[in-house]
Amino acid sequence: MRRLLLASLAVLAALSSPAFGQSTAPVEADAVFRDYVFSTGERLPEVKIHYTTLGTPKRDARGEISNAVMILHGTGGTGHQFFQPQFAAELFGPGQVLDTTKYFIILPDNVGHGKSSKPSDGLRMAFPKYDYSDMIATQHALVTKTLGIKKLKLILGTSMGCMHAFMWGSRYPEAVEKLAPFACLPVEIAGQNRMWRKLSIDAIKADPAWNAGNYTTAPMSGLRTAATLSLIAGANPLALQAQYPTRQAAEAYTNEAFARVVTRNDANDIIYQLDSSRNYNPWPMLEAIKAPTLWINSADDFINPANYGITEMAMKRLPNTKFILIPASPETKGHGTHTWAKFWKDDLAALLAQ
Repeated sequence: MRRLLLASLAVLAALSSPAFGQSTAPVEADAVFRDYVFSTGERLPEVKIHYTTLGTPKRDARGEISNAVMILHGTGGTGHQFFQPQFAAELFGPGQVLDTTKYFIILPDNVGHGKSSKPSDGLRMAFPKYDYSDMIATQHALVTKTLGIKKLKLILGTSMGCMHAFMWGSRYPEAVEKLAPFACLPVEIAGQNRMWRKLSIDAIKADPAWNAGNYTTAPMSGLRTAATLSLIAGANPLALQAQYPTRQAAEAYTNEAFARVVTRNDANDIIYQLDSSRNYNPWPMLEAIKAPTLWINSADDFINPANYGITEMAMKRLPNTKFILIPASPETKGHGTHTWAKFWKDDLAALLAQ
């Protein structure tokens, strides 16, 4: 974990160096929306969306911002996860696919995540029961109202962000030029996918320390179970067998992974994050997606298995979409392959060049 943090800090330092141009240094800000009404009808006096930008907006002959790219994180993540070297060092440098001297990159923390409004800010389980529609509504408000962007050049989304990209394409088809959804399916969260989420939620709620969300010490038993399910759901078994071929190595990795995952997020935040997918289902609206789309999944993804037949049915309804299934190998990262740009950056370049 320390090595990963140091590597991410090194990428941040590189982005701020003269070689990248001063305009690419990360800039953080908050968008605040007053008297916000959620899809459930619940209200908050204000909702804050934290975001980071790289690069400088450029305007076309009509005065409209024409180089904006929004990158959307997965469940439990933040915009800062995209400063990890396997992503940023492959994409954001001079001459790279998302060169930050060319593009204006927007990295939001979604509702319930990072430095944006979330249950752990104080309301705990009284926080409005947000879902994905609230997340993309606040993203849209950030882009259009706060940043004044009428049309995004690209939305790239990973995992939950992948699902958000499908929703953007169907709900705001005039607001985005191209889509790159990585690691998801455009169907209701059901079957195994809903089960591991619900099992994680139930484990936290069953922990006596949780106390209906009003805990004074973290419900570690429930968090450990949730971390176990997350570890299994996100892993590539082939890679784990190759990288940890002995019992001692496997158990040492497990202990490190638990220490990293268990303490990463607040328990109430995790419940909300996992449950926010409950109403996701772009399937009835697929034909509304007109933007050229690069949809990529990986064959070793436990969360979105390749053998459901869903992609084949969806592709018949998505004529402007290219689907790629990355073969499983000891080098792929299971569900997390979405953040390792070396596997798909050339395909993304081709999309942007269309």
